[in-house]
Amino acid sequence: MTTQSAAVAAFKPAATSPALAASLGVTLIAAATIAGAWFFQLVLEILPCPLCLEQRYAYYLVIPVGALTALAARSGAPRPLLLAGLAILVLATLANAGLGTYHSGVEWGFWKGPTDCSGPVINLGNAADLLSKLDTVKVVRCDEVQWRFLGLSLAGYNVLISLLMAAIAAWGFVRTAKR
Repeated sequence: MTTQSAAVAAFKPAATSPALAASLGVTLIAAATIAGAWFFQLVLEILPCPLCLEQRYAYYLVIPVGALTALAARSGAPRPLLLAGLAILVLATLANAGLGTYHSGVEWGFWKGPTDCSGPVINLGNAADLLSKLDTVKVVRCDEVQWRFLGLSLAGYNVLISLLMAAIAAWGFVRTAKR
């Protein structure tokens, strides 16, 4: 290696680090996705069902872990720390893709969903309170699609987005492990 190429390698920006690129990419995708979910809920008034809300948990984990991993990569943190952060991103996004697949299957009627959002209504309380409860409560069922685009529901898009984030994080993990 020549002195000039060694100097260029020494000053190579950290932005080319696979761990930084992957964790930053996953963080930005997750932030945009959760912002979209809140937009659907607050602006378009498409209320989330219990399974929709559970699918958001992964995003609430991925955003800070991804941001911290990106900061760690930018700061030159040890490789095991970066690999741990990327592994968490891979596992969280894959688990979320699984949950989204389950929810999509419930929507398509492939299997039954949880009884709290797709089963029969059993406990209605006493008759005196029933009418007042019906005026104030909007039940959002997990087995009824509120919005579709190109044949996919929001749960279906969550599967695709989660798999994309998992692939990006896995790429970052593999590339960081090889360095």
